[in-house]
Amino acid sequence: MAYVPAGAFAMGDDRGSTDEQPAHTVNLEAFYIDQFEVTNGFYKACVEAKVCQPVRNKISAIRSYYYDNSDFDTYPVIFVDWKMAQTYCTWRDARLPTEAEWEKAARGGTDVTYPWGDTPDCNLANYGNCLGDTSSTTIYALGQSRYGSYNMAGNVWEWVSDWYAADYYRASPKDNPQGPETGKAKVLRGGSWKDGYAEIRPVNREAKNPAYSSNTTGFRCVKNANP
Repeated sequence: MAYVPAGAFAMGDDRGSTDEQPAHTVNLEAFYIDQFEVTNGFYKACVEAKVCQPVRNKISAIRSYYYDNSDFDTYPVIFVDWKMAQTYCTWRDARLPTEAEWEKAARGGTDVTYPWGDTPDCNLANYGNCLGDTSSTTIYALGQSRYGSYNMAGNVWEWVSDWYAADYYRASPKDNPQGPETGKAKVLRGGSWKDGYAEIRPVNREAKNPAYSSNTTGFRCVKNANP
């Protein structure tokens, strides 16, 4: 896991969509976040432990044999809904990140447009059908975030813990925001192999029913640094 130090950062973007506004200062406690998206191999271990549910579909966009193929053990697990992601993280004695934690980890506490800087590039991330399907979680080292996490832009959308509210930033707590208490949709971050340069911006917020799963959706986990 990658260490993200305590401190303040600017969350959101006044130039972005209305649900990304206003940009506001958020203080977070230190935490650890997975350096890589949760893979098929690691998720299978939870299924074999009879804790996690099997994935909803074992194929990927252009592969008919993906989840059960050891060639793709280091590729991100897909076809997992929010509850399945949460169950896996709990099994690991971890949890899903909050929106604020995820965004700070992805932007490195800076105001960059992407984890690596301000220019999208198929050599730095898997997006916009650069490859047409998922890629190994361990590649794109040059596109990793300042704190050392890979694929926080592109590859797969990542579930976070928060309920979605379009106007949440207008009243978000300054310290360790957890999102609305209730809602109908959960938040996904980071974009996927299929999405364009606007969608893979770390500030971009996607809202989906918690039961949603697809070949573009995965997750990563976090742990508190000071339990």
